[in-house]
Amino acid sequence: MLKNELDVTLHKAENLKEKPDQNQLGFGKHFTDHMLTMRWDKEHGWHDAEIRPYGNFSLDPAAMVLHYSQEIFEGLKAYRGADDSVLLFRPMDNLNRFNDSAVRMCMPRIPADKVLQAMKGLIYLDRDWIPRTEGASLYIRPAMIASEAALGVRPANEYLFFVICCPVGAYYAEGFSPTKIYVEDEYVRAVQGGVGNVKTGGNYAASIKAHTTSQKKGYTQVLWLDAVERNYIEEVGTSNIFFVINNELVTPPLGGTILPGITRDTVLQLAADWGIPAAERRITIDEVIAAAEDGSLTEAFGSGTAAVISPIGEFGYKGNTIMINNGKTGPLAQHFFDGIQQVQRGAAPAPHDWIVRVK
Repeated sequence: MLKNELDVTLHKAENLKEKPDQNQLGFGKHFTDHMLTMRWDKEHGWHDAEIRPYGNFSLDPAAMVLHYSQEIFEGLKAYRGADDSVLLFRPMDNLNRFNDSAVRMCMPRIPADKVLQAMKGLIYLDRDWIPRTEGASLYIRPAMIASEAALGVRPANEYLFFVICCPVGAYYAEGFSPTKIYVEDEYVRAVQGGVGNVKTGGNYAASIKAHTTSQKKGYTQVLWLDAVERNYIEEVGTSNIFFVINNELVTPPLGGTILPGITRDTVLQLAADWGIPAAERRITIDEVIAAAEDGSLTEAFGSGTAAVISPIGEFGYKGNTIMINNGKTGPLAQHFFDGIQQVQRGAAPAPHDWIVRVK
């Protein structure tokens, strides 16, 4: 097979799983009947692409991913429209970001357009898993790992790419209610020149301790500050962050230490479409505290694939509580949440060619 070709073999599952209660889905607990896999090596390029029954992988104990964490992943969703259509939201943006991650981690790029077609085949095959309940969707997780059996710090010569899917409900237990965020000033997430702008597992493993500590204190997520001064705001553990200060939407700029979120970009593009003043600029926790005290900070919310928009009701910082909008969801967060969800589910026209139809 030529290196730029991608022929996908289909192996259907003989026995289908019992589907979970759509009102008790949670997040990342149930997985569909099939998955997409393909392999890469220097001689053959991408090959052995197949949609096959969901199941375990066999990895050598020396597989390089287990020792040197050469691994990347993505997250996107499929939605069921009112007309029973199946819709993807900005899937090529996710796959292009996946390739950006691959370059940074010295891994092979995937043929994004062909992978999208294969993903559509997988989703169509497992379309009965896409929930019909309000707010639920099918979460799609593409990932790539270094599968070569060898020890030694270098790029691997063999890789496994796979896509798995799971029906999900609301990401946070609070649903769309405002969350409580702990501002972390001891541990750091990323530094300039590192891999903070890459979806690689090591970023998330390094965040677990701070996240666990914040949960014990009653917070939902961690807000990370910069690694040098511990003052400039970067992002929340599972999302980018926005503030509304003096009626302007403010978010930290992309600078190599935060993830270039697809939903973050969606919010900024919709803000431009809707005539909402917005700025990508550096912002400190001190500025946030001062704006909260003088009343110019009226809203804060996170943005990400899992939760879409997550309003923030309070921050905890150095033992103090910073309340936002009296702990209530703000009108702009609600506006973005409703607007994005309507586009994702086909209930409103999709600007910028954001929707890809599967069925």
